[in-house]
Amino acid sequence: MTASKIIAALLGPTLVATALMVLVNLGAMPGVIEELSKSPMLIVLAGYAAFVPGLAIVYFHNRWTASWSTLITLFGWLSVVVGFIRMVFPVQLADVMARAAFDPALHVVLPAIGVVFLLIGGVLSYKAYVRK
Repeated sequence: MTASKIIAALLGPTLVATALMVLVNLGAMPGVIEELSKSPMLIVLAGYAAFVPGLAIVYFHNRWTASWSTLITLFGWLSVVVGFIRMVFPVQLADVMARAAFDPALHVVLPAIGVVFLLIGGVLSYKAYVRK
């Protein structure tokens, strides 16, 4: 099995589960975001949880080709950047989250993120688990 398929087998279902969590709990998400904004240390821990796997993906799979596997590289870099921001700026991010938690734009952004994660997670899961 190639590195792309191994990483897709982990990342795809994770993105699908994350998307379903967001989409099924849309009404509760503002409260969840508000609660998270009260704990900068949880933001730091979430940063480590994103940064380390992102680094692993970038290290083992930094491939920029015209194929589905580029999605893995993109998510690796996204994970590195998001993790870094969470680790370095937790207090500032908490302030932004507290202000954004009940912003009406959140009702547009969250479903869009959920749908994008569902689609990309579905593609990666398909590529990983469906044998050709």
